[in-house]
Amino acid sequence: MQPTLFISHGSPMLALEDSPARRFLQGLGEQLERPKAVVAVSAHWETDVPMVNSVERNDTIHDFYGFPQALFQVQYQAPGSAETANRLGDLLAEAGLRSGIDARRGLDHGAWVPLSLMWPEADIPVVQLSIQSRLGPGHHWQLGRALAALRAENVLVMASGSFTHNLRALQRLAPGAEPEWVTRFSEWMHEAIMANRTCDLVSYRRLAPFAVENHPTDEHLLPLFVAMGAAGDGAQAQRLHTSVELGSLRMDSYLFS
Repeated sequence: MQPTLFISHGSPMLALEDSPARRFLQGLGEQLERPKAVVAVSAHWETDVPMVNSVERNDTIHDFYGFPQALFQVQYQAPGSAETANRLGDLLAEAGLRSGIDARRGLDHGAWVPLSLMWPEADIPVVQLSIQSRLGPGHHWQLGRALAALRAENVLVMASGSFTHNLRALQRLAPGAEPEWVTRFSEWMHEAIMANRTCDLVSYRRLAPFAVENHPTDEHLLPLFVAMGAAGDGAQAQRLHTSVELGSLRMDSYLFS
């Protein structure tokens, strides 16, 4: 039975530069049962309705600018899986969710950066599922619920976003240092996740301290709700990693099983 994951992917430079989060991800793949396929839910593919990519082999989308040329040369051409893509469409339909297939799109950096560290051989099929940021946390928890059957089919749901994500507040601080508004928000979120307070988490923008300061828009936290929903009833949370980069970019990652 596969768990589900929420991974904070941070900057695309995670693919190249040493950091605690990078070292964590480099060891994570060996700690997990090897999945038949991965369903990647990234904050960087936003659509009006859930879309599933179905390709023979995934292109590597370099959806950023202003970074070193070496980053644009990184390729992660994992195979796709028509079987998994079709299964996703069936599960979403059974849950009453209208969806579509994208036969051209590859993997954005929210998907390929963590996967390239977890399984650098790029030999596990990957299918990406989009988010609908205008529909909020509750929708994404329901989206995850629709995927819960995949766990018993040896398919890993890997949701990739950022535990905090205010790029305008990034600052050079001592390693591990962060402002109080980041600490208070992250502590509230962690306590709610560990206590399985789903209703509070869905309403985090109203209940969590400094929620809007940490997430001016919430697309980078929405994958967390997919991972929680896909874990099913009674799932237990485990924080696998916590660190901070540039003061306000928390890199916390969780496993749900």
